[in-house]
Parts: sequence; C-alpha cells; structure tokens
Amino acid sequence: MRTNIEEQFASLKKARRPGKIKLLAAIIIVAAAIIWSWAGTGFSLPAIMRGAPRIYNFIIDDLIPPSFSAWRKFLNPTLQTLYMAYVGAIFAIIISIVLGVISATNLMANRLIVYLGRGISSFLRAVPAVAWAVILVAAVGLGPFAGTIAIALGGAGMLGKTYADSLEEIDMGQVEALQAVGASWWQILTQAVLPQFLPDFFTWSFYRFDLNIRSAAVVGLVGAGGLGFSLDTSIRLFQFREATMGILWIFGLILVVEYLTARSRDKILEGL
Repeated sequence: MRTNIEEQFASLKKARRPGKIKLLAAIIIVAAAIIWSWAGTGFSLPAIMRGAPRIYNFIIDDLIPPSFSAWRKFLNPTLQTLYMAYVGAIFAIIISIVLGVISATNLMANRLIVYLGRGISSFLRAVPAVAWAVILVAAVGLGPFAGTIAIALGGAGMLGKTYADSLEEIDMGQVEALQAVGASWWQILTQAVLPQFLPDFFTWSFYRFDLNIRSAAVVGLVGAGGLGFSLDTSIRLFQFREATMGILWIFGLILVVEYLTARSRDKILEGL
C-alpha cells in the first residue's frame, strides 16, 4: 500500500516537472521581451523624473484654468463630430453585414469567397482611421466628408470580423432543421440566422458608434473636420486654455454618448 502511494507521488512529481519548466520558460520569454522593448523604445525613468517639473509647469501655467468662454467655438464642431460618427457607423454596418455573411464559414460554402471577405476585413482593419483620413483629405479636401468616409472604412474592418465571428457561433441545428423542410436561403437567413445574430449585432454596432466618437476627434487632427480639427487649430495658435476646453468638451461628449448608447442597447436587447 505504501509502495503504491510512493509510486503515485513520484509519478505526480514527474508530471508536474514539465509544467514547471514551461512556466519558467514563459517567464523568461516575457522578461526578455520586456527588456528588449524597454531598450528599443529608449524608455527612461530618470528622463520622466527630469521632465516631470516641466510637465507640471506647462499644465499649471498654460492649460489651467480652461477658457470656458470658448465653449461656443466647439458647438458646430460637436455636431460635425456626431454626424461623422453616426453616418460613418451606418456605412460601416452596411459594408460589414455583407463582409460578415460572406466571411462566415458556416453560411458560405465557397471558401474562395470566405477568404476574400476575410481578406477585405483584415485590410480595412489594418489601416487606421487616421491613415484613411490623411489619404481622403488629400483626395477630396478638408472637411467632415473625408472624416466620415475614413471612419466608415475603419469601422467596416472591425465590424466585418466581429459579425463573421458571431455568425459562426450560431446554433446550426436551427439552420439544418429549416434546410430539412426545404426552406430557401433567404428564409434560413431571416428565421434561423438573424434571430440568433441580432443581440451581437446591436452590441457590436453600438460599441462601434462609441468608438467612432473618439475616431472622429482623432481624424479631425489631420483636417477631417469635427472637434479634432478645432482642437488642432487651438493648439497651433498656442491657445492652450481653449485646447483644454476642447479636451473637456470631447470627454463630456464621450460620456454622454456612452450613457445614451448603453441605455439604448439595453432597451433593445430586452425587447429581443
């Protein structure tokens, strides 16, 4: 009896040893990656400590207090930002629904079309919205139109992938049941696929709209309109207190939009 226990204990120790070796190897790899990245970026704590007083002086002397009287300057850019975020989200959703359906392996039998759809989504996702904005500003000129298209293209890459992943996770039993009774592709899509897909569709779509508010502020920095353009103008003119007001305005807008979209999403999901 004692021999059996000792043998079991020895086998247990032997089984745990490879796990410890893998854990130690993972720790070494992560530590080496941190050291390599630290050196590659030139990150320096002493430099941060030396620069901290200058950062503090800049904030106290130039940024604070905000120029609250400049709030009217940001009203029209706020509307532009909302327009860009909303219209960009609509176009991104339309494009992404097509990309999601043709990229879902359980809905599209032709693998070439699946790879094509996923390739387009990956390409759109790989190019940041601000890069699209630079290209479009050069092509169509300054203003919110370029920003709207840039946001739409950037959002389509993300939503195309998330829609495809959500569609691939649906219960195929319902699809197979409708196929067994001879339902058409459209009937299968509307009666078996869509009801399962809608919760993820609304969740991701509202989340993308939230991100679009931030993206609209960023693309504006390269001339694509909205709050970002006004913020960039204030900084270029060394009106730093106006810039502080713009930053606070963007922060407040994001909070309001996040609250409203969260409430709207919850109400819609409760009704599904």
